[in-house]
Amino acid sequence: MTANERREQILQAALTVFADGGYAGTTTDQVAREAGVSQPYVVRLFGGKQQLFAEVYSRASRRVVAALAAVTPGPDAKQEMGEAYVGLLADRNLLLLLMHGFAAGSEPEIGRLARWTLSEAFRLYLERTGEGPDDARVFVAHGMLINVLLAVNATEHLSENPALDALAVCTFGSALAAAQAGAPASR
Repeated sequence: MTANERREQILQAALTVFADGGYAGTTTDQVAREAGVSQPYVVRLFGGKQQLFAEVYSRASRRVVAALAAVTPGPDAKQEMGEAYVGLLADRNLLLLLMHGFAAGSEPEIGRLARWTLSEAFRLYLERTGEGPDDARVFVAHGMLINVLLAVNATEHLSENPALDALAVCTFGSALAAAQAGAPASR
């Protein structure tokens, strides 16, 4: 395996482990074990947990922003922006990692990335749809609600509580099946 391939392997492992345990609850040793490398190797490549998380989070943020930026401005942009975000449900770890990044925002670099992600989603919605700030706020808030529902495993616990079921249905709409398909096998 080349050095670049090994680096990619570690970044993929970090995405999985940080998505599951969050920034505070994850160690570089856990990432190393998931990647099948030594912990000192991870530290040598990335400099420590904060730098590793920041790199993984930056990649995830850029991926989300790229999905939204790919929408062409125009009359269909509102629907397409929603579909672009729903399309991200296929990689549940991506959205869970975003959630953990928002929670770890007190770390200066992570906070900067989290603020950039939120502001870019807001800006792109305004730009692509031509709608106003209130509509853009609702779009961003809806995305955050999707992330929160994924973080609490709501789609795996439907039928436990009628109110949660109703919230999941009205939040995910026709994408509920996609959210359930991306759920982990067991937690």
